[in-house]
Amino acid sequence: MLKLSENPAILTPQVQSLTELTGTWWVGYTRPRFEKAFAWDLLGHGIGYFLPMREKVIFSGSRKRRLMTPLFPSYVFFCGTEQDRYKALTTNRVCQTIEVANQRALIDELASIEKALLSKVVIDSYPSLPVGRACRIISGPMIGIEGVVIRRDQGKTRMVLEVTILGQGALVEIDADLLEPI
Repeated sequence: MLKLSENPAILTPQVQSLTELTGTWWVGYTRPRFEKAFAWDLLGHGIGYFLPMREKVIFSGSRKRRLMTPLFPSYVFFCGTEQDRYKALTTNRVCQTIEVANQRALIDELASIEKALLSKVVIDSYPSLPVGRACRIISGPMIGIEGVVIRRDQGKTRMVLEVTILGQGALVEIDADLLEPI
């Protein structure tokens, strides 16, 4: 189990936002529990990556431990050339790479996840594509993010930010007053 300081950065340290990365995006499907090691390998090869992680608190015996866990287990998003893809495959940490047909849509979806992570809201993974009302956040640090509402409780709304290519999403909790339907 890594200390918080030993985890790779969520995003390649050379850029401020994943929208600054240039090249073709791929989704790396890693061997089980190899996401962080793969991110370190990509960093060593100079390949841009995005590994969305969230902080999780666990209790081990009588000790409270904080650790970073991937938001999408076994998936790391990376960007580069065909040569970079080949280098990623030679790390022996990836089972396969998934080609992204709609690059712009993936970048927009990942940018929403990145913005939510940076705003420090409570975020959790959501295992399948939701059915519900599409909406947009109109105020606050996550302004402009679009997602689907899945539940409303006493002024709080749970909204899923989708990553269509994975068939998964991230769950954020936000005040219902900050949403407008699309």
